[in-house]
Amino acid sequence: MGSGRRVLVVDDTASIRFLIRMNLELAGFEVSEAVDGLDALEILRASETLPDAVTIDVMMPRMDGMSATQAIRADPALRDLVVIMVTTQGHPTSVQRGWDVGVDAYVVKPFDPDHLVATVADKIESGRR
Repeated sequence: MGSGRRVLVVDDTASIRFLIRMNLELAGFEVSEAVDGLDALEILRASETLPDAVTIDVMMPRMDGMSATQAIRADPALRDLVVIMVTTQGHPTSVQRGWDVGVDAYVVKPFDPDHLVATVADKIESGRR
């Protein structure tokens, strides 16, 4: 399913990064990790080859997922990245804020691993919106 597609997993919780990484790698994705929004932006801006998608948590230190997504959408070199919010923030106002800042999909934790993998694959396949 992943067929060499690359995903950057952004979450401040190591166990969540591990869970997402394992499920995506089992589906054939190449996965790299970042610990928060600032780390993700540094990795993306320094990258010679951008990932096909970013999964990002909302609640993180230094820079949260909403702010990082806004920064991605504001950067001409990054704006076309597929961004999938993966968060415990499932309240309708949080979900709407995610759509407002430009996420391509919104997955609420705890998530079904198959659903997450399918969402990442589908969004990469279909491209941004």
